[in-house]
Amino acid sequence: MGWYEWLAQLLLIGLLVAAIPCILKLERTLAAVRRDRAALEASAAGLGEATRMAEAASLRLRATAEGAGRQVAERLAAAEPMRDDLRYLVERAEGLADRLEGLVRSARPMAAPEPAMAAPSQAERNLLRALSQGLAGARGGR
Repeated sequence: MGWYEWLAQLLLIGLLVAAIPCILKLERTLAAVRRDRAALEASAAGLGEATRMAEAASLRLRATAEGAGRQVAERLAAAEPMRDDLRYLVERAEGLADRLEGLVRSARPMAAPEPAMAAPSQAERNLLRALSQGLAGARGGR
């Protein structure tokens, strides 16, 4: 072997030794990417499962809403005849009330004057006197 060959081999060995730290760093980075890839795949699987569960819940919710809508429609259909019956009864009751009011008015005496206010009794006069004296005494005591 010649000088040039030894020099080339030493240069090659030096470059290989210098590349070892870079290779180790690259290997650690690739391992981290692999770990992150596994976590990403697990997250994607979890997201897929959550999507399937949400779709199933959506279908159940839609079925429940349709059932509730049918029940409301059935109850509304059952209430329609009752509403019509009540409307008829109210109309008849208004007519009967008008008739009754007319009968009551015709049965009352026509505009009889109200009796004049009777003179106060002795007890009322005594009460008024006591109240006026009590008020006068209260004013004088101030």
